[in-house]
Amino acid sequence: MTIKVLVVDDERLVRTGFRVILDSQPDIEVVGESDDGGAAVDEALRLMPDVVLMDIRMKAMDGLQATRKILARSARPPRVVMLTTFDYDEYVYEALKAGASAFLLKDSPPEQLSNAVRVVAAGDALLHPSITRRLIEDFAHRPTPRSGPPAELRVLSERELEVMRHLARGLSNQEVASALHVSEATAKTHVAHILAKLGLRDRTQAVITAYETGLVEPGAG
Repeated sequence: MTIKVLVVDDERLVRTGFRVILDSQPDIEVVGESDDGGAAVDEALRLMPDVVLMDIRMKAMDGLQATRKILARSARPPRVVMLTTFDYDEYVYEALKAGASAFLLKDSPPEQLSNAVRVVAAGDALLHPSITRRLIEDFAHRPTPRSGPPAELRVLSERELEVMRHLARGLSNQEVASALHVSEATAKTHVAHILAKLGLRDRTQAVITAYETGLVEPGAG
């Protein structure tokens, strides 16, 4: 099945470059382009793409506002890959809270761009390693987590809490399975249950929730 992509960036050359890279892939098709967030909201509702590549900084409506509006208004919300020129944009945390499934540097290699589209279209999440590292460092400056399982996570079983702790430390399903001595399919099922019980969109949201609730302390483990 072809993955439909909407490219949003206020620079024509950037949009053209992304289109060339993505349209060269047999399983990806760029179905539209927008040069500001407001137009992106309209195009997302009209075209119903599977993935939106969203520039976070634009002159009119920025990518943060556009992402909130798209995810709130769409009957079948697309996955959003947020794009930035910086290895750590000041808006990264808010963008992820708004529902972005991935954060990628604009100068990432072409294969990383295509891979990001495929990963989020499949329902997973992806963060550039340097962005993940800086994001976790930010949580280190927040209040010290409380002791015991957070009240917000009481719907999770002890095993699911354990899986969530591993997710927060950046482990893949395969690595979680290895750490818990279970099959990868079982680990994937645990992750799916966590997302469903907490009403989260993807793993990125689970990581943020783990740190915000104090389930995991930055630097621990």
